[in-house]
Amino acid sequence: MDRDRFASISCSVARASGVVADPWALLVLRDLFLGLTRYDELRRDLGVATNVLADRLDRLVDAGLVVRAAYQQAPVRHEYRLTEAGHDLYGVVVALMAWGDRHLAPDGPPMLLVHDVCGHRTTPVVACDRCGGELTNDEVSVRPGPGGRHAPGTAVVAERLTGSVTG
Repeated sequence: MDRDRFASISCSVARASGVVADPWALLVLRDLFLGLTRYDELRRDLGVATNVLADRLDRLVDAGLVVRAAYQQAPVRHEYRLTEAGHDLYGVVVALMAWGDRHLAPDGPPMLLVHDVCGHRTTPVVACDRCGGELTNDEVSVRPGPGGRHAPGTAVVAERLTGSVTG
């Protein structure tokens, strides 16, 4: 799949999907959030082929989500650390996990999240940054943004947002 084609679509979902919408990339991010930083740890945990893991790590580094740093020189071995942009994906990964726990975990969640601040088990929700209310499709409206445009990948969406039909 040509992931670069998503970068030109005037849609943040498309652009983000081009970077992280791959099961192995998301699992690498999950493991980095869990504190696994070394290539060997990631490979052992994920059970993924070395070429696949190397490719996903390269993509995450190229996208600015992860940095690679040598921790050993002979032979050279690297660890991988999340950048600020990578850390910003935490909510996305745990929201995806919460959805999977709800819809795809018949025996219960494989992992439980505990909020260290209050000590309680928690389930991630997407909330309004102003009032704290949960954001649901029924309670959110969308308006045109400054970066939106009528183009491939957003043609019908742009028409609905602006109320105008073109070509």
